[in-house]
Amino acid sequence: MTFALTRRALGAAALAALAVPARGAAPTEIRIDWATYNPVSLVLRDQKLLEQEFAKDGIAIRWVQSAGSNKALEFLNAGSLDFGSTAGAAALIGKVNGNPIKSIYVYSRPEWTALVAQKSSPIKTVADLKGQRIAVTRGTDPHIFLIRALAGAGLSEKDVKLVLLQHPDGRTALDRGDVAAWAGLDPMMAAAEVENGDRLFYRNPDANTWGILNVREEFASANPEIVRRVLATYEKARRWSVEHPAELQAALVTATKLPDAVIALQLQRTDISSGHIGPKQAETIIAAGKALQQAAVLAADLDIAATTGAMIDPSFGNAIGA
Repeated sequence: MTFALTRRALGAAALAALAVPARGAAPTEIRIDWATYNPVSLVLRDQKLLEQEFAKDGIAIRWVQSAGSNKALEFLNAGSLDFGSTAGAAALIGKVNGNPIKSIYVYSRPEWTALVAQKSSPIKTVADLKGQRIAVTRGTDPHIFLIRALAGAGLSEKDVKLVLLQHPDGRTALDRGDVAAWAGLDPMMAAAEVENGDRLFYRNPDANTWGILNVREEFASANPEIVRRVLATYEKARRWSVEHPAELQAALVTATKLPDAVIALQLQRTDISSGHIGPKQAETIIAAGKALQQAAVLAADLDIAATTGAMIDPSFGNAIGA
């Protein structure tokens, strides 16, 4: 599995390179993503907490939407993001493929993916997917979840037809009957349940890896104090979100333009009670990595534990009490 860079991302990378300050100089801009699968990022953006934190330094904040882990990793790899939101397992695959990132914070522990079929579909089990078309976004937690689910049923990607689409388009393909199933992602998955009565025919909460905030290694190395301040501000947004669930739901409704019932369902299965990253997250990511080795997606001789250990850096979060 590789992460191909789009022309747009490459163009952004070229522009970003021109704006990178000399080593040792403070950046003039922090580029950070927001995503509907990362509710805390919406609070951070909407309340302009980072803008307030860095105003006295003359550092601007540029917000970039990530449509999925694959896009966040693509932007990080291209240098057009300094901080990006992904699933833990997706970050691992990015790291394996040479993406220079450190995973430094947890924005949620979600059950954000499952395998989805239409209400009237004959698909009942993972085994029923043999020979079927499945919509999926490559390089994301739903993709990894699908691979693990297929392997558990004695199948592989070769036994099905993957239709590679971004998450919203995957839901549309399911709605139209263009695919038999969709490896879903909230909040689009919750919308499919509430609006269409679609079924989550295969769920496994433990196979959903944590929501992880990543930073480019180069940025973290050059600006450790700025990284700590970003995380301290992220932690402020997370704690506010825990204390104001109604306002958090309203922020997601505004961003997604989805009904309250849909967002309520997404938040019902999204735990934002801790921002700490450490052994628990590593354990989940390692388990996903080993499952991907068994499915021959990752090389059998790859040291998953060592790669995960090199990726996760709890020092920034520990410094601010996350």
